Amino acid sequence: MELVPLKTSLGHVLHVVKYKGQSKKASFVISSATGVLQKYYHNFALHLQQEGYTVYTFDYYGIGDSGGNEKDLKENTVTLSDWSKIDQASVIEFAKKQTPDRKIYLVTHSIGGQLFGLNPNHHMVDKVLMVASQSGYWRYYKGIHYPKMWLFWHALIPSLTPLFGYFPSKKLGLFENIPKNVAYEWMRWGKHPCYMLGHLSNDAHFFDKIKIPIKILTFPRDIYAPVAAAKWLGLQFQNAQVTHQHIIPEIENLPEIGHFGFFRTKFKDSLWKGTIDWFESN
Repeated sequence: MELVPLKTSLGHVLHVVKYKGQSKKASFVISSATGVLQKYYHNFALHLQQEGYTVYTFDYYGIGDSGGNEKDLKENTVTLSDWSKIDQASVIEFAKKQTPDRKIYLVTHSIGGQLFGLNPNHHMVDKVLMVASQSGYWRYYKGIHYPKMWLFWHALIPSLTPLFGYFPSKKLGLFENIPKNVAYEWMRWGKHPCYMLGHLSNDAHFFDKIKIPIKILTFPRDIYAPVAAAKWLGLQFQNAQVTHQHIIPEIENLPEIGHFGFFRTKFKDSLWKGTIDWFESN
């Protein structure tokens, strides 16, 4: 493992960890869920490294070691779109420059898949696996999570963010604190049926220009990524080769997966193996 302080075009520094593989296989970039530290993906990255791949994980700016302390957060002005166009794009570009002859594979978790549609460096990526990536529009959520999502967009973010100068997710027991403008843009997206596409012009995203294979994984009882929300996201990549696999643990004889389970080591011989097989297939 090697720590790489990666300076972006906006001037901020991302905390990137490189897991150097021992073969000339493709390189992986792992793009985290909202407010989830890159160390959560350590075991998955280590497994890919042991399979010979070089892997890059990173914290978005304002998360963890990438300026995630409260003092820096109050001065942080990046948007959610910047997490895509600057942060995710910069790490992909860095990985490609390190080994120009290798393919670049992207694994996204939750919001990481949404951000890929705004990434100007999408053409550097050869395949994408989206784990529980979805729309955040509140009407896709069911049961008690329906009013919870409404409250999240319409009450929690607009009331707490100006009070703290950032969105205090940790105080709510949700995830890492996030920058104010990330929270505000995320809130605007979540209120619109077309999510980010309800606010962005056609030249501000690349959904229709992406033509690579994309596989979307969903799981029952995932309260953060309902199947309908994940399907909506898949449909936006209208020119890509999109497949959707809904993995039911009871049928596959697997433990419960949910929104976060995929990256736990207990799935090393099942979901992780299937992932590598898919990336290595033609």
